[in-house]
Amino acid sequence: MNNFLLEILVQELPYKFIPDAIRQLKDAFSKLLNENLIEYGNIDVYGTPRRLAVIIKDLAHAQKDIEKDARGPILSIAKDANGNYTPAALGFAKKNNVDEKNLYEKDNYIWAKIEIKGKSVKEILQDNIEKIILSMQGAHFMRWKDLDIKFSRPIENIVALFNEETLPLTVVDQTSTNTTRGLRFYNDIKIKNPLTYIEQLKENHILVDQNERREKIVELANKKAEEIDAKVHFEDDLLDEVTYLTEAPKPVLCSFDKKYLQIPDIVNVTVMAVHQRYFPLYDKNNKLLNNFITMANFVNDDEESIENIKRGNQRVVCARLEDGIFFYKEDSKDPLINKVENLKGMTFQRGLGTLYDKTQRILALCPDDENIKRCATLCKADLSTKLVFEFTELQGFIGEDYARKSGECEEVAKGISEHYYPLNATSEIASGKEGQIVGILDKIDTICAVFISTQDNKKKRPTGSADPLGVRRATLGVLRTILGTELKIDLTDLISKSLKLLSEEFNIEIKEETQKEIEEFFINRLIIMRNGKYETNVLEAVAGSIDSPLKDLKEYFKKVEKTLKLDAEVIENAKRVGRIIPKDKKEFRNVDEKLFKLDEEKELYKELLNTKDYDDFNNLARETSKFFDKVLVMDNDENIKENRIALLNEVNSKFKTLCDFLKL
Repeated sequence: MNNFLLEILVQELPYKFIPDAIRQLKDAFSKLLNENLIEYGNIDVYGTPRRLAVIIKDLAHAQKDIEKDARGPILSIAKDANGNYTPAALGFAKKNNVDEKNLYEKDNYIWAKIEIKGKSVKEILQDNIEKIILSMQGAHFMRWKDLDIKFSRPIENIVALFNEETLPLTVVDQTSTNTTRGLRFYNDIKIKNPLTYIEQLKENHILVDQNERREKIVELANKKAEEIDAKVHFEDDLLDEVTYLTEAPKPVLCSFDKKYLQIPDIVNVTVMAVHQRYFPLYDKNNKLLNNFITMANFVNDDEESIENIKRGNQRVVCARLEDGIFFYKEDSKDPLINKVENLKGMTFQRGLGTLYDKTQRILALCPDDENIKRCATLCKADLSTKLVFEFTELQGFIGEDYARKSGECEEVAKGISEHYYPLNATSEIASGKEGQIVGILDKIDTICAVFISTQDNKKKRPTGSADPLGVRRATLGVLRTILGTELKIDLTDLISKSLKLLSEEFNIEIKEETQKEIEEFFINRLIIMRNGKYETNVLEAVAGSIDSPLKDLKEYFKKVEKTLKLDAEVIENAKRVGRIIPKDKKEFRNVDEKLFKLDEEKELYKELLNTKDYDDFNNLARETSKFFDKVLVMDNDENIKENRIALLNEVNSKFKTLCDFLKL
């Protein structure tokens, strides 16, 4: 078996592109090999800031030969009146390299058994590699030189090895070689074969395997922290970022003046971790230290070089922290409540007023609870502070700190930061009712505002690639908060009230379908959110019940659980009832017991009246089955027929209190 290596050497890639590029390359090569029926062992893809590498092990030498039956012309065209093959049949034989003696007839057509010789794997790779590379997708692709192609960053070199042999191919303006480049200002590396690639790069200080590199970064950072009896708290996002920013990680221990520890830890941590990609250090009691570790992409142990790196990073972080401490002291001169007025000068969304207006709408939706209303009043106040203007990632967190300094109670202070929760699809939800309620009202206002502002241009609505103001995230945040707490909130009513406030404030006429579109958006997110736990058709069926799932999310999932446990007889009879109801009939008469002719009609109606809950559906289904066995719905007497349809409509409505069975 054979082994193959492809390395794409580029100028420094954006770190966010690298993991997606790894996935794209793996998918593309898997598809190529599988579609061409090429046997292989496994495909490994690696990524660093400067190189993307694919290694395919145990690769077949060629495609397998294929024998298949090929259909030619219909007999009336393939043979003449004397039974001889026509030029059409002979042309078919020649095209498929088959002797006319080997043609045969089947199903009124001429057929030939043909053999397709498998192409060599080298040839297939040569024909497809450039196309795979240039088909990759990502944000902010660029052009270079005078070339009319785009890639994330300019391609500087291509390595392509089939075993020890350089596989000739061209990608853009680069011809493949067996030599890659090491770290900048270091020697080139001649690759012996695909299986030595990782070790050869490692010998030249490059950890091309991202998983190994990540583990090494943790090991090096921990070891460096131990030098000052400190420890590192590794956040996955930061660790991933540093992993894709380095290929030869080297830890450098740095420090800053202790005076900056006067400001809240989150300011220091944000500057270090988010802005500068440093690892903050903590003492054994988890207290933030005035030290951090930067992971340099560097191999030289020269003390002067290390000192230069240290000085440069310390200078940058101190400048940022100096801004932080200045803004913090300036902001702290006034209580947080005084900053609410400043929101009048900050636009929320074009055509939909200011952040002050948004705050007032949230207040109008609040329940009669003093803490919740106070939290709503202050929830956006920190957006007008100098510190949040400089460090936008601190919104909410700084509001919480300023609220405490201003004498607000702990519940209100915590609610200010937590009303932004959950921060992403997997993060925690707000722990207190203040953050939970204000967060839901804030997100509902945002969602309704976006849908109102796009009534006449629905192309600006949230899509798979565009999400104005984070509407999808806000919707999931509302759903997760309600499902993860004891809150019972009617979202249909809340959406209606929010739309009304926006309509009255900005004199916007709300179109009839707008609320329905918002509700459908919520329901679609709800189904997507839970389709890993429940079958999609069940989620959709219960969402199609008489009561919208948004009236009571927890009751909706109780219905889902109940639907999953239904007997097959209940499902089948409920579906049978649903199918017989005329779809175009808008009004049904009231059921008249005097028009019942058969006992099965009477018993079904009696059971319908006795059915109070989903637990009674078994009995109702049983009587429905008896009804269909004995009763002809389409009676010749129009009154009897309409009465029976009305009865079945009532039964259908009862079944639909659980779900739309026709969707199961």
